Amino acid sequence: MVDVKSNPLLNGTRVGKYEAVPFDLFKLEHFEPAFDYALEQAKEEIKTIKENKEEPTFENTIVALETAGELLNYVTSIYYNLYGVESDNEFKDLSQKFSPKLSDYGSMISMDEALFERVKTVYNNRESLDLNKEQMRLLENSYKSFVRNGALLDDEKKEELKKISKEISILSPQFSQNLLNATNAFELYIEDENELAGLPENAKAAAAYLAKSKGKESGWMFNLQPTSIMPILKYADNRDLREKIHKAYGSRGNGKEFNNQEILKKIATLRFKKAQLLGFKTHAEYVIKERMAETPETVHNFLERIYKIAMPKAVKEVDELKALAKELDGLEDLQAWDSSYYSEKLRQKLYNFDAEELRPYFKSENVIDGIFKVANKLYGLKFNELNDIPTYHKEVRTFEVTEDNGDFVGLLYIDLFPRKTKRGGAWMNAIKSQGLQDGKVQRPHIMIVGNLTPSTEDTPSLMLMREVETVFHEFGHALHGLLSDCTYTSLASPNVYWDFVELPSQIMENWVSEKEALHLFAKHYKTGENIPDELIEKVKAAENFHKATMNIRQLNFGMLDMAWHDQDPSGIEDVTEFEKETLKKLRLLPPVKGTLISTAFAHIFAGGYSAGYYSYKWAEVLDADAFEKFKQDGIFNKETAESFRRNILAKGNTEHPMTLYKRFRGKEPDADALLRRDGLL
Repeated sequence: MVDVKSNPLLNGTRVGKYEAVPFDLFKLEHFEPAFDYALEQAKEEIKTIKENKEEPTFENTIVALETAGELLNYVTSIYYNLYGVESDNEFKDLSQKFSPKLSDYGSMISMDEALFERVKTVYNNRESLDLNKEQMRLLENSYKSFVRNGALLDDEKKEELKKISKEISILSPQFSQNLLNATNAFELYIEDENELAGLPENAKAAAAYLAKSKGKESGWMFNLQPTSIMPILKYADNRDLREKIHKAYGSRGNGKEFNNQEILKKIATLRFKKAQLLGFKTHAEYVIKERMAETPETVHNFLERIYKIAMPKAVKEVDELKALAKELDGLEDLQAWDSSYYSEKLRQKLYNFDAEELRPYFKSENVIDGIFKVANKLYGLKFNELNDIPTYHKEVRTFEVTEDNGDFVGLLYIDLFPRKTKRGGAWMNAIKSQGLQDGKVQRPHIMIVGNLTPSTEDTPSLMLMREVETVFHEFGHALHGLLSDCTYTSLASPNVYWDFVELPSQIMENWVSEKEALHLFAKHYKTGENIPDELIEKVKAAENFHKATMNIRQLNFGMLDMAWHDQDPSGIEDVTEFEKETLKKLRLLPPVKGTLISTAFAHIFAGGYSAGYYSYKWAEVLDADAFEKFKQDGIFNKETAESFRRNILAKGNTEHPMTLYKRFRGKEPDADALLRRDGLL
């Protein structure tokens, strides 16, 4: 018997006027009983809808389904958010119980004939129901969701689909946990400072700080967090050190203890079988049917066009690096662990510019202040830090977001620095989505998470420009969630087509290199002086440096994703050979034995990007085209910003994304906008 009153996940405890989540009250033992209780309650709510004797209507069927299981959604949202940001292996192990049960629950709903009949009745009568656009979209999506999840299959195929979905739900968290454990398992301790020649002082200070935190009295320690390895790959004169770090990072998930090879092969094969059951040729066809691209052929052609334009230029860029490596060090065999090192040397030679020069102007607190100032100038938003909101870790900061007139917009949680209990990368999640919950339309609670350069004993967190872009990127996602203005949570931002979801995030990165924006926040952490204009000019001059190579790097991910998902992968036995053959035409440097992309490719095997990684490049086209509008009108033009907010950020999935985009831009996106911006056309 579950004690509802004493379980903070079940007893309705919320904090303050914004009903914030009481993170400080949750303990491991609360989650399993809360999950089981909420799941049973959700099943009862579904049963009530199904057994309703009244004629099916939009309210008693479609809206009822939309709002069913709210307690379950709350419990699982808290669990899976904590899974990514603050959890040990014991906490993560609960996913092996929760994920298959959630899969069964989803299958129970989507494959229930009586429930589908009610939805179908409402759908068939839709033209006579006098629904508004958003209601019609919800109805159409509800019907389509049932069909895409097996409602039209016979009983035997339904059972097979249910088993497949359940198995995938178990395998994906295993992939994620293996990757995190493999990342955490590596530590490199160095006692001789001569081995660190070339490293910036702040990188050495961070490594010394890490060593001390691990109980070492002296020396330097490195792990596989990007903030730890990137300075080595870019600056370390010690080639053996670069090689060791590159191989360690590139082989994650490809080792004996935390090997993801068999897991990812099973996931890809199960996805293919699921697509076939549902009447699609491949998983890619199944997924992309509900994307702006619509077909795998469109995606292949899109990626291929970038390849044909970028590859010849990328080859020339790498030849430049080879020539420089030979000139400087007599190096005849440029390898993958050398590319960042000589690329940085070449950048400094061509532009007299070192990315490290920017760090003093990008103190993390100033960067956060910067995103707020940009949002204020664009959308009139205000951000007030709150100190009475419970968080899951002491490093998390919480902000009240309001309109210029004081109206509440939402809560924003910011969590920027790496921990062993946090997965790698950067992301935005909703703790509570905007939309209809508990009988009323509610405002969102949003979190942005990163693994950026932390502070040390002597120096505050000072970011690279790329890290600043990451903060702006995730803040773009956050604005999408915060400024959503929809009735139903399933349609609310950022629940949009996957190749549209990156537009709000990627467009925000553009402000980072604009002088007018930088002057708002880029101030020296010691003197308070604005970033010099001449330094900004250097940044602008180097903006397209080796952009062809960067495009090819992204194509490696996009084409590999499509290779796994636009065919029957069941015959793939050797992951290494498959990946090697797939990426052969993209190869700019020799392959490194033991390293793989696939075994650490969490985006597609443990996230939502399967057959969708291309969407980063797709959205770059949209953001390049959209930002041309801002550049024409002024990057802080209120009318342009209001149009972007009203037509893109606020609308969620209430209309087709191309309709929304054309309403903002006045035309379809120019496919060459990205290539122009990158200097490739």
